[in-house]
Amino acid sequence: QVRLVESGGGPVQAGGSLTLSCAASGLFYGSRMGWFRQAAGKEREAVASIDSAGRTVYADSVKGRFTISRDNAKRTLTLQMDSLKPEDTAMYYCAARWSGVSGAWYSDVSYPYWGQGTQVTVSS
Repeated sequence: QVRLVESGGGPVQAGGSLTLSCAASGLFYGSRMGWFRQAAGKEREAVASIDSAGRTVYADSVKGRFTISRDNAKRTLTLQMDSLKPEDTAMYYCAARWSGVSGAWYSDVSYPYWGQGTQVTVSS
């Protein structure tokens, strides 16, 4: 059984930093992991993703500010968020799929496994 549990969200002022973590069980090795977010009243959007080899991709809106990483030994996915902006306010979700699954990294429907989410609120 696959389980993803996010932590690390909370309130922060603009310009500040937060680190989100996702603890995975049932799946980690040989998987593509990703972070998505959904702001109130908006569609869910991809933030960043990392494949089983450690190659990373980012949405243009967070490039240069966010860093995704994975620790295979600890089965943990991390999103380091720096220079946060009010528009980064959203519920952040960890997602996973097996590496053999087709679909763009930003396609949320290609990820069958999701965490419950952690709220990030950035105040100006």
